[in-house]
Amino acid sequence: MVFTDSLRKNIQFQTVYHNGQSYGTKLFVMYVMKNSTDRNRLGISVSKKVGNSIIRHRVKRLVHENYRLHENMFNSGLDIVVIARPGAATANYQEVERALIYLGNRLHIINENNNKEEND
Repeated sequence: MVFTDSLRKNIQFQTVYHNGQSYGTKLFVMYVMKNSTDRNRLGISVSKKVGNSIIRHRVKRLVHENYRLHENMFNSGLDIVVIARPGAATANYQEVERALIYLGNRLHIINENNNKEEND
């Protein structure tokens, strides 16, 4: 990903949970917080409640790939944490894509100019 790094440490996730805004759907909960850089940092959390390791890794790959393809739509300078809910285990690519864009719009982190270009 060109504009994005990863959140890796527990303290980074905890900071976003406690200080960020959140919104959820039946598939995901997204937490967003501004950071002090010009790059985004993405963290993906999938618990054992979602499924076995194969399913959990599949969900992570779907979220990561959808974000990668749409990262130019997102505003920069954000810490983003995506938490998968059990419904994400059976979700396909298009459902994950719709959910992430919907959550981005609800949290006002989608750049309006890029969003309109995608819809045309």
